[in-house]
Formats: sequence, structure tokens, C-alpha cells
Amino acid sequence: MLSKVYVTANEVGQVVIPSKENPNYGHIRVEQKRTVITDKGWVRSKVLSALMHGTVDELESLGFMAGEILPGKIIIKESLTPFNAKEPSLDFKIAGKTGIVCMVNEQPIYRKCFYNQSGTDTDETISHTNGEAIRQANIKFAETEEVADVDNDPFSL
Repeated sequence: MLSKVYVTANEVGQVVIPSKENPNYGHIRVEQKRTVITDKGWVRSKVLSALMHGTVDELESLGFMAGEILPGKIIIKESLTPFNAKEPSLDFKIAGKTGIVCMVNEQPIYRKCFYNQSGTDTDETISHTNGEAIRQANIKFAETEEVADVDNDPFSL
């Protein structure tokens, strides 16, 4: 199930965010809440975000305001080829809170979200093959969380 796509603003209310490297270029961030049912029957809600890139002048000419609703949807694309050749690690597909990079054999999966104005594009996902490493990391993470909860409980002895 999809909610609407919303235009967001930064902490000072800017919708068009200039690039730090070149202030003539920038981006607009949009987000959408999606509720999906996994292959194993779990209901999950996630907020996806995507960036629309362009020159600052072109982005400003769109006249978008924070909170504005846009047509279309945000789609997920996964690839075995990096989306960003200069900094491929920015787009690693990470397994939850584990910090483990999802892999196909020894190759990392890259994941990026894109805004699709027509709403006709579909997600392109890749199944990972390092499930055992992710399961072990989840077990370790869960144990750490339980210890942290007990240590922070003012009523524990």
C-alpha cells in the first residue's frame, strides 16, 4: 500500500538544497510511506526517500513547497553495479540495524530509491545470499539490546 509522495524541507525550511561541491546544482528530497507484506507474511511499514537532482534554477522553477503532494511513487532499484562510481559504499544495501552489507556471493548489492512521476515503474530487487551472516548478526544485536535494556532498567537488581 502506498501513501502519497511528499516534498520535504531541511531544518531551516529549504526545499531546494544546493550542493556543497557546486552551488549551481542541488536536489529536492521527496518521501513516501509504504506498507508491504514480505514473502514470509510480515507486514512492514517503511518511509522511502528519493532525491531529484538538477540545477538550482531548474529545481526552483518547479515551485515546490514543503509538504506538497506529488503524483507518482518512489521506487527501489537494486543492482550489483554501483550507482555512484566515486563512492559506491554510499548505496550499499544494509541488513537492518546489523550493519551487514547484503551480498550475492562475494558481491555487494547496491540499493537506491528514485522518484517516478508516472507511478508506472516497479521495484527492482535482488535477493541476498549471505543470510546466515545476517541471522548471526541479528542474534548478536538482539542479545546486545536485551543487555542494554536490563542495564537501563531502574528496577533491575
